[in-house]
Amino acid sequence: MINEKRLLDTFIGYAMIDSETKNEKAMGEKLVEDLKTLGLEVKTDKAGEGFGSNGFNVCAYLPGTIPGEPTIMCAHMDTVTPGNGIKPLIDDGIIHTDGSTILSGDDKSGIAAIMEAVKVIKEQNLPCRNTEILFTIGEEGGMNGVKNMDLSMIKGKEAMVFDASGDVGKILTCGPGQIKIFATIIGRSSHAGLAPEEGISAIQVAAKGIAKMNLLRIDEETTCNIGTLKAEYATNIVPEKAEFVAEVRSRNLDKLNAQAAHMQKCLQDACDEMGAKLEIELKTNYVSFNVANDDPMVQRVFESCKRIGCEPMTAKGGGGSDANVMALHGIKPIVLSTGMTKVHTTGETLKIENLNKCAELVLDLMTH
Repeated sequence: MINEKRLLDTFIGYAMIDSETKNEKAMGEKLVEDLKTLGLEVKTDKAGEGFGSNGFNVCAYLPGTIPGEPTIMCAHMDTVTPGNGIKPLIDDGIIHTDGSTILSGDDKSGIAAIMEAVKVIKEQNLPCRNTEILFTIGEEGGMNGVKNMDLSMIKGKEAMVFDASGDVGKILTCGPGQIKIFATIIGRSSHAGLAPEEGISAIQVAAKGIAKMNLLRIDEETTCNIGTLKAEYATNIVPEKAEFVAEVRSRNLDKLNAQAAHMQKCLQDACDEMGAKLEIELKTNYVSFNVANDDPMVQRVFESCKRIGCEPMTAKGGGGSDANVMALHGIKPIVLSTGMTKVHTTGETLKIENLNKCAELVLDLMTH
């Protein structure tokens, strides 16, 4: 029922619009134009002003004839770098690039699929559910588009976020929360050749603390990683300051907080032992969400998958998405795969077959 050629052309056209995080304006303007052309009521906001973006969130309403509360269909328009000057190529049914940029299947495959479903509904005058379409900015930079959005713009309490990799049919029913840890270890500077014993090496303090930490995979629900350990001094100076940035993720709130506290304690103990000072901030970036497999929304996706001939399966997410922020505001989310692979790399690909299936899934969900 979908127009496969049009869908492919739509995806390629969107992919060629530069929209790296904080530079989503052109993509947003194109989406507003396309949605208005389809006769939808469209609203935008000023969320970009909250985190230095020139873009805006786009929300459109498609009134339906099937009774029920509106469902939110969501995808994000921003991309990671290198995402400018994308030139999609096609070989053996697989869309890719020349390797100098990402493809932007994350998440323009989701956007294209949603747009194609709306086009089919409007063209064929199909009965459909009340649907709110939400295209966000700033997802890749920490879901800042949704965080800075006035969520009164949308009324729905259930969201299907098309933003997962893997074959269409995968349903992420839970995702982790994240705490970012920003720490500065302050020691004491001295000449490393003349009086090293008078100094307190911030690097050595940090190393002692890190050596005591449980890191990387903690258990099936919890991970953590140190992304930055930075101190730049001449070799003849005992380093006075070191910067430490890390993250903790867990699908269990108690474990999330416990792991962050463990890492803070390791740094504090090392500072106390060596006479250094610790300045630290633990920032909860987003919270976890968890939807039961037997939830009606999940079962609705199962039924749609079976109707379009793809195998449904539930899985547990390992990354954050707009779904996490929605959950914090009382919106029940699940995250659905669009077929993208190797996201955030220049080896990113998307099978045309998966792109088609994703659009078929959106259409079925909107019309049943």
